[in-house]
This record gives sequence, structure tokens and C-alpha cells, in this order.
Amino acid sequence: MRLFSLKILLALCFASGAQSAIAQAAVERDYPSKPIRVVVPYAAGGPMDYIGRTLGRKMQHITTLVIDNRPGAGGALGTDLVAKAAPDGYTILHTSSSHASLPVIMKTLSYDPVKDFTPITLIVNSAGFLLVAHNGIAAKSLPEFIASVKSQPGKITYGSGGIGNVMHFAAELFNDKAGTQLMHIPYKGVGQAIIDLAAGRVDVCFGPATALLPQIKAGRIKALGITAPARWSGLPEVPTIDESGLKGYTFVPWYGLWFPARTPEAYVKRIRNEVATALQDTEIRTAMSEQGFVPAASSPAEFAKIISDEIQTNRRLAAKIGLQPE
Repeated sequence: MRLFSLKILLALCFASGAQSAIAQAAVERDYPSKPIRVVVPYAAGGPMDYIGRTLGRKMQHITTLVIDNRPGAGGALGTDLVAKAAPDGYTILHTSSSHASLPVIMKTLSYDPVKDFTPITLIVNSAGFLLVAHNGIAAKSLPEFIASVKSQPGKITYGSGGIGNVMHFAAELFNDKAGTQLMHIPYKGVGQAIIDLAAGRVDVCFGPATALLPQIKAGRIKALGITAPARWSGLPEVPTIDESGLKGYTFVPWYGLWFPARTPEAYVKRIRNEVATALQDTEIRTAMSEQGFVPAASSPAEFAKIISDEIQTNRRLAAKIGLQPE
């Protein structure tokens, strides 16, 4: 009897696997049959536009990716649009790690950042943020900088793109790991923070490597470290913060794709595999690298964990610094 039951179980498993394979083959043959709308919840011209259009060039053999910029509410407006879209495989959210910070800095969201979406893939990580200082800061290395900050708690300032901005979280994670008390000076955007850093109105900044590079090359500011787990090819002489002695510290903004919740798994697999294939192309990898991006192409499960872990980290940091959602 047990042997007979085992045979039935194996037969059912085989049938299920065969049905799954048939379904996937049908998807690969028939989906997508029309253009896919890729909603970017920010104004046109940003990094997500670049990533989406670059990928789109390599995915033209299966479909056209139509970038639909829907800015507003710090990214929440366009994100909500996708959360409420039909789960038919023809609407995708393309946004950044801000997806994991919005739930922390906004008191109310009209969507759940986890339950209302199906992760497709992490597309790219950024090259990391550079920890840069105005030339008036005497420290020439990260250990010297940390010692200087600790000797004058609350005196050395850092600029960010605003309260709850990824630059803000990068600096507060540094404070948490290093036991320092850098004082936050929020701005209404990354650009203004960088301008004031170069002018000496703030002391340091954690900011996008590619945005800071011109100021570094011009000698207006200096780089003390990079937040990524590996050095950046654009400034190979600048060590990671981890290798400089602050073990375990990494902060890497990222960009990814989501479907609305309940989108069929076969559609998720199809798009994820096409993105992964595109990111293996030498031309695409070079184009991404030139913009400060590192191709990732994670699995949906890996991406889901990244999102969940980052939301929890942001919530912990927000609680520690008393950041109240607005």
C-alpha cells in the first residue's frame, strides 16, 4: 500500500512539473504580445529612465518597454499606480531603494510596499556612495576622520538630499556603526548639498559617486571612502569604508522591477530571465558601468529579501534618531 501511494505521489509530482513546464513554454511563446508600460515614479531624465531605456534596447526582440514617468509624493504616486494596476504582466514598477525608505518616512501610504507587489529582479546596484569631505577637514583617512568626529561630537556636519533621503540613511548608518555624532543638515536635493559641501558650508557628505567625481577631480573636495563592498573603478585608489576599518559597513542604493501583486509566476520568470540575459551583454554592462551601476540580476526571492531587510534597517535607524514620519 505504501509503495502504491508513493507511486501515485511521484506521478502527481511529475504531472505538476510537466504542467509547469508546458505553462512556461506557452508564456515564452505568447507573452508579451504587446508593449509593457514601465512606470517610473519620478520626473523624466533620472537614472531609472536611463536604466529602463538601456534595457529596452536589448529587449526589443520580445516587446517594447514604454517608460511612463509619474512623479509626485516622493515616488509614492507612481508606485501606487502600479499597486492598483491589473496583474496581467503589462504594467511594471521601476524604482530605486527609496521603495524601502518611503514606508519609514511617510506616515501613510496608500499601498503596502511588500504585500501589494511581486518582485521581479534587482537590476543594478549603484557603485556606492562616496564619503567626501571639504578640504578644510584635516583628516586624510577614515580612521583619522572617525577619531576627529568622536573628539568633537555634534560639531562636524553632513549634508543630504533631505530628511529620509538615502544620503541621510547612509550617514546615519555610519553614525550607528562608528559610534559618531555627525550633525545632519538636510537640503532640498542632492545638487544643493554638493554645492554647499564644495563651498565649505557643510563638512562632509555621503553622495553618489558619479555626481561627486567632478568635484573630486577639480580638487574642491576629497574622498575618504566608498560605501560599497568593493572599490569603484572610477576612483580605484579610494578604499571601501569596510576595508578602512569600519567592518560590516556597506550602503548601496539599488534599482529594481516589480509587478503588481498576484501577477502570474510565469510572467515574472519571463521578464526576470530577459533582464538577466540583457545584463550579460558586454555593451550593456559597459553602458551601466559608465553611469556608476553594477549589474545584479537577482532572483525574485533574493530581491524580496533585500527589500524586507532594508525596510527593517531603515525602521531601526529612524527609531534611533527619532525620525518621525510625515
